[in-house]
Amino acid sequence: MAKEHIIDRITPGSIAEELEIEAGDVLVSINGNEIEDVFDYHYMVNDEYLEVLIRKADGEEWELEIEKEYNEDLGIEFENGLMDDYKSCTNKCIFCFIDQMPPGMRETLYFKDDDSRLSFLQGNYITLTNMKDKDLERIIQYHLAPINISVQTTNPELRCMMLHNRFAGDVLKKIDRLYEAGIQMNGQIVLCKGVNDGEELERSIRDLSKYLPYMESVSVVPVGLSKYREGLYPLEPFTKEDAIQVIETIEKWQDICMKEHDMHFIHASDEWYMLAERPLPEENSYDGYLQLENGVGMMRLLMNEFTEALENAKDPDHKEDMMTVLNEEYGGHHKVSLVTGRLAAPFLRELADAFMKEFSGYEVDVVDIRNDFFGEKITVSGLITGQDLLAQTKERELGHILAIPCNMLRMGERVFLDDVTVEDVENTLQVPVLIVKSSGFALLEAMFGYEVEEE
Repeated sequence: MAKEHIIDRITPGSIAEELEIEAGDVLVSINGNEIEDVFDYHYMVNDEYLEVLIRKADGEEWELEIEKEYNEDLGIEFENGLMDDYKSCTNKCIFCFIDQMPPGMRETLYFKDDDSRLSFLQGNYITLTNMKDKDLERIIQYHLAPINISVQTTNPELRCMMLHNRFAGDVLKKIDRLYEAGIQMNGQIVLCKGVNDGEELERSIRDLSKYLPYMESVSVVPVGLSKYREGLYPLEPFTKEDAIQVIETIEKWQDICMKEHDMHFIHASDEWYMLAERPLPEENSYDGYLQLENGVGMMRLLMNEFTEALENAKDPDHKEDMMTVLNEEYGGHHKVSLVTGRLAAPFLRELADAFMKEFSGYEVDVVDIRNDFFGEKITVSGLITGQDLLAQTKERELGHILAIPCNMLRMGERVFLDDVTVEDVENTLQVPVLIVKSSGFALLEAMFGYEVEEE
């Protein structure tokens, strides 16, 4: 039976709106071809001439002839973003965080995806073990890029062990095919102490650097360890000394890659520098921030944006306005409590101190939340639950506003991982919650007590 795709939304002013295509209509085919999924759809709609078959809600079928610019979008969004079922992961990785989740949470949090289409749509990293030859050929045919690959190690036997999949060692053959086709790639290594670090990390970097320039970057991130690891592979947290060694290895290879390819290529996530208590690299070390979603350069970018925003805020007219607001609306004192994870807290305190030095009377209290829900080894803000936030702030003097980073909430929603809502927090603590977007400008505005609206 041919696949049919229900339309969820039409972009205002788009070709689809002009043709009176509506939400609830069904896309049947393009140029007489069935659309298997989002890959096919985006490839087919690029053409300048299309014949699109639409079934209306009353069952009437419209065959629409469309002439447009090459690559011009139709303005159609579908109920299912992939236009197909999501592919789940068949691996049993020794570092998988989903296996470390406590019972009783919402069902979607236990779904392990390993879908190549999400690599392009959302930036997810995939192992390639779930990818059939047909999937690989379509990526090459449609020249979809970049593809984000969760490599872990280039040692075939070790990769089979780490992913608990006897076919996982074949990954380099698939990377070879992508490289030969000129497909841009990014790689990721989740580092596990005593497993794929040390000499194995050196081997992986050496092997992956051979795929430059199409393999544009590789990040090294430490494994996340929750307290729910009973029956799982015994893994230990990294120490400060371990972090220093990892950084030194990566910086050595950055020097090599810069000399040979004019790219740093291999990058340590921010966590390593915080654990090692070392300064963050300068901006030019990140090759244009290719791996921000992996926490590579996120703190450096935030610091640079915040510093620039603070300099602009020091303009005499702007500063006078903010001090007038402080005096007239808050009686000369305004306090914001800024919540974060323990990892980033020292860094954010430095920025808060710089702000308070310039704007006397504005107080920013950086509140680092201990992760009791997942365990104290989890120190990032994105895994803080509402219940931990409430338990550790209810006895504090929070001031006028409680500011939380947007990554504590489900994307596009006002809900924490444990289903506590922002409204629950406001009602319990009796203080308004301000959601801070991931930019230095938004952080500065939050210190003044303003929320940056969506664009």
